[in-house]
Amino acid sequence: MSEIFKNKKLQYLALVAIFALILEILGIFQLHLPAILEIPIYILVILIIGRKVLLGGVQSLFRFKFSNINLLMTVAILGAILIGEIEEAAVIVALFAVSETLEDLGIESSQSKIESLINKTPKYVTLKTGEKVSIDKVSIGDMFIVKPGETIGLDGKVLYGVSSIDESSITGEPLPSEKVIGSNVYASTINKEGYLEIEVTKLAEGSVVQRIVELTSMATLNKASYQKVIEKFSKYYTPAVLLLAILIVLIPTVLFNQSFLEWFERGITLLLIACPCALVISTPISIFSAVGNASTKGIIIKGGRFLEELGSVKAVAFDKTRTLTLGKPEIKEVITFQGASKEEVLACAAGMENHSEHPLSQAVIQYAEKNRLTLHKVKDFKSITGKGISADCLICNVGTHLLGNLELIIENKNDVTEEIKDTLNTIQLRGDTPILLADNNGVKGIIVITDQIRPEANNLIDNLNKLEVTPIMLSGDNTKTVSSVANSLHINDYYGDLLPENKVEKLKELQSKYKTVAMVGDGVNDAPVLATSNIGIAMGAVGSDVAIESADIALMNDNIELIPFLIKLGKYTKSTIQFNIGLALITKLIALVLASLGIIGLSLAIFADVGVTIIVILLSLNIFNFNQN
Repeated sequence: MSEIFKNKKLQYLALVAIFALILEILGIFQLHLPAILEIPIYILVILIIGRKVLLGGVQSLFRFKFSNINLLMTVAILGAILIGEIEEAAVIVALFAVSETLEDLGIESSQSKIESLINKTPKYVTLKTGEKVSIDKVSIGDMFIVKPGETIGLDGKVLYGVSSIDESSITGEPLPSEKVIGSNVYASTINKEGYLEIEVTKLAEGSVVQRIVELTSMATLNKASYQKVIEKFSKYYTPAVLLLAILIVLIPTVLFNQSFLEWFERGITLLLIACPCALVISTPISIFSAVGNASTKGIIIKGGRFLEELGSVKAVAFDKTRTLTLGKPEIKEVITFQGASKEEVLACAAGMENHSEHPLSQAVIQYAEKNRLTLHKVKDFKSITGKGISADCLICNVGTHLLGNLELIIENKNDVTEEIKDTLNTIQLRGDTPILLADNNGVKGIIVITDQIRPEANNLIDNLNKLEVTPIMLSGDNTKTVSSVANSLHINDYYGDLLPENKVEKLKELQSKYKTVAMVGDGVNDAPVLATSNIGIAMGAVGSDVAIESADIALMNDNIELIPFLIKLGKYTKSTIQFNIGLALITKLIALVLASLGIIGLSLAIFADVGVTIIVILLSLNIFNFNQN
């Protein structure tokens, strides 16, 4: 926030406002500069600093756009001049300019993190051939080099070299990330040490940086409910206040023969106090501040209404794989039946998985290649959502093969012996995932896959429980494996064997119970449930593009420990908005009553209006500094 107050324009306006206030205070004690100096000073302040307000007010009047604050301000300024209070008009202009500048700077500050990402991204990269080319001319699969100290220009995968990368511009993490062959790297991050050769995996327009920018730009489209209500309120509020001010002047003067100047001054005072500056800006600056705060920690929030929802969350549902677990499945063992060899089972399974996009497929393929096996060729590949895959193996030559869960095998009328069922039960009870391979003669083998729980998962669940937010697991994995992971993390509510549509149904049940439920996921199959939840949170760096587009919030650093922080940020932002609105409304209500009775004059009206506006801005900007401690 300190950068805001270093702004030259704000400092200049603040000096003008202080100067005008000093003249105003001196005037109260009948101390004035010579009229030949004082009046021109006031006129210059009004015309130079207030020209945009006056122009906007006149335009709004001719367009009958009564929701514009500038219209109320223009009427109040001109009215103050008409009753001979030109110094009051100058003070109004100066203080209002300060409050508007603070608002603009608050929004700019919240967006500066995003803009800095774009500025840090190089416009050119050096190909391995030594040619320097624009990032727009590079294709997926091209190789480029990055020397120590240079900024990476495109998303890619390290093919040669070892280094540590400063990814704080994207993830918000201060410690460098170690990169080796096969590691993913991102545009706008800085190579701290070694020489790297990188293969381009995403074009410039599809990079993580561009994704952050695009998602953040959506935040302005999803307005908070408070903001929508206030904008609608302003549409009717302004003409109502103008009408009330006119009636305050006309009724006493026309019907009761009261002093016109006295009631005209009260009417102008009413207009000054009624200007809903603090009310209108109470929500947007708070939202922008919260979005800016989150972006510095690698969190992208797509709109203000999702911050409001976060403040009301009572339960968080998690997918299991790559959310609560590391998402790096490894082959633990291969169990065979019918006299099949481990090599045959692996080679056949890997040949089928070579056509699949399931997260477990790469684990099977890599394990087979590591053991130098030749993958079996297959035809007529089919994917069965939530269950597995099928294909005709050209090497085994025993017709259609099935690879997947027990349900898939049984559905296709394959006999499953008690021995196999007992083996599956043992595997699942210890938290591992079994994949069955079967042909026309029955089950040939079981590939046992293990996936470690994230080290930070336990801390996440503990923090959610402290916030009295219920953690829940929704997984497509078998219920016994899900149960094992849930018990390790002390999650009491968990559901396994869920297809994508089943997850949506279960989420709706949870919403009936808890009202506001967040969902955390990463895969394509999580997209429907992310879209159904009150707040969908996607794992940004490892998550699929479909999941991120379907979600309302993206964790670009995949740090699930930030979820409790998000909930706290939502609660803090919501309470700040509510306090700001309450302060603005109560202050105005009291001031309106006092002004209507003639108890306070223009000077106090100015301080009541602009003073509250500045307080609201400062409280909203303070959300920048909010942290989870």
